[in-house]
Amino acid sequence: MSSAMQKQQPERRARRVKLAGSVLVLICFENGRQLTAKLHQLSATGGLVHVTKPVDEGIKVELVFHIGATIRTRATMLFPMWATQGCLQPFQFCELEESDRKQLESHLHQFLSPTEAAAQSASS
Repeated sequence: MSSAMQKQQPERRARRVKLAGSVLVLICFENGRQLTAKLHQLSATGGLVHVTKPVDEGIKVELVFHIGATIRTRATMLFPMWATQGCLQPFQFCELEESDRKQLESHLHQFLSPTEAAAQSASS
């Protein structure tokens, strides 16, 4: 293995905050249909929603939720995982504005425990 490959830093994964359904999200489809779900996990790159019935994988939707501020952005739904009641379905933001991303990261930072928040501030 070349030394350049060995020195590459692994991509740092976005910090995820577990919300356990405490934040509601409105999922808006291109045909005008809307679905209310609960945010289970959230990060600056995407998250996981709890829905009663799965949404088709690969569908582009608009998500609207409030976490310190109202965020309205486009996302792609990923492959669902069945849960005890309904399913957990991951999504990935596909058009999150830089200002919204920074605002989201700031608000998610408030959900972290004091030791995690201090560690994250030190590494930034």
